[in-house]
Amino acid sequence: MAEKQPILGGAKPIGPYTPAIRSGDFVFASGQIGLDPAAGALAPGGVTGQAQQMFTNLKNLLEAADAGMDGVVKTTLFLTDINDFAAVNEIYAQFFSEPYPARSTIQVAALPGGALVEIEAIARL
Repeated sequence: MAEKQPILGGAKPIGPYTPAIRSGDFVFASGQIGLDPAAGALAPGGVTGQAQQMFTNLKNLLEAADAGMDGVVKTTLFLTDINDFAAVNEIYAQFFSEPYPARSTIQVAALPGGALVEIEAIARL
């Protein structure tokens, strides 16, 4: 069984979890929201501002794990309003390139801290 190595970096978790775990050749990133690490608050600008910050947080976390956005093989995207799907997709395409990761998108009733969008990811080193 592969050893688990915690990866820290970026925004401080708002609960009892590790931001990411490296196991073997994979990094499993916990849900990232649009929390600005410097301000300790959600990024301004509604869903687009939060999405931009969320993807930046994910990128920084993966880089701390010696991985990168190009190694992401699967994402799960959570939206509090499915009508934000197109706006978040535009930002998603700025952070990922073809072939895009496999992905699921789910509308949820609420997200931690009042976030409008959250992403979790699995990356291969």
